[in-house]
Amino acid sequence: MNKTEKKELQKQACKVRMGAIEGVYNAKSGHPGGSLSAADLFTYLYFKEMKVDPQNPKDENRDRFVLSKGHCAPGLYATLALRGYFPMDEMKKLRHIGAMLQGHPDMKGTPGIDMSTGSLGQGVSAACGMAAAGKMDHKDYRVYSMLGDGEIEEGQVWEAAMFAAHQNLDNLCLVVDNNGLQIDGTVAEVGGPEPIDEKFRSFGFDVQVIDGHNFDEIETAFNHAKTVKGQPSVIIAKTVKGKDVSYMENQVGWHGTAPNAEQYETAMQDLNKVLAGLEVE
Repeated sequence: MNKTEKKELQKQACKVRMGAIEGVYNAKSGHPGGSLSAADLFTYLYFKEMKVDPQNPKDENRDRFVLSKGHCAPGLYATLALRGYFPMDEMKKLRHIGAMLQGHPDMKGTPGIDMSTGSLGQGVSAACGMAAAGKMDHKDYRVYSMLGDGEIEEGQVWEAAMFAAHQNLDNLCLVVDNNGLQIDGTVAEVGGPEPIDEKFRSFGFDVQVIDGHNFDEIETAFNHAKTVKGQPSVIIAKTVKGKDVSYMENQVGWHGTAPNAEQYETAMQDLNKVLAGLEVE
């Protein structure tokens, strides 16, 4: 990508983070930390990588995305809003009774959501099913699924990984948001899934490890994944939980905590500074 394209993606990612903070603040609950760490990945997927059409969200030939770590829906919702699936004002109604945007993705009520998720470990199995169906139907769509590094402590993830490799699902690309923190502490302390790359490799995946905030590395990784034949792919993205909000970065307490009014203002100031810096570069 050229410099202009990269800057536009960086701006969109910053706006995704703003939208996620807006949603969680207005809901008075939700999961900001992992939404912020995944914002660059969400942005690249929906603005560069995937074949999708907000005007025809159920197009049978579209690429599919499954947010297996469904609690990070605020980041995904903000991305979908910016991409044109629904108005950004919906973020202010997040988690409200009767609102479109629930605490976890709902494929029946939200345009652009391909799978209802939230029970950790299960989304990736649905993604495998979608990829297998694509093969059976001789379709050329690709299926993407994002997992948390804490989530991969779930055994069902590895059952799905075995299935994906056995079925040669080269139309499947997993993304692990490897921010190192989960609700109870560091991933290393709670479940110790490392070495993540070697585990996936041993399960038959093509494996890449990247900086999940570097759009050049993100682009290279997704472009490579599309060239892989005969096996599924996984991109392990090293990220920072709470990225670009000063008091949230690398703080486990912001896994599932909503900011108060003062914290909301600070977060928006931080993100506006990032956006302003991108505007003048």
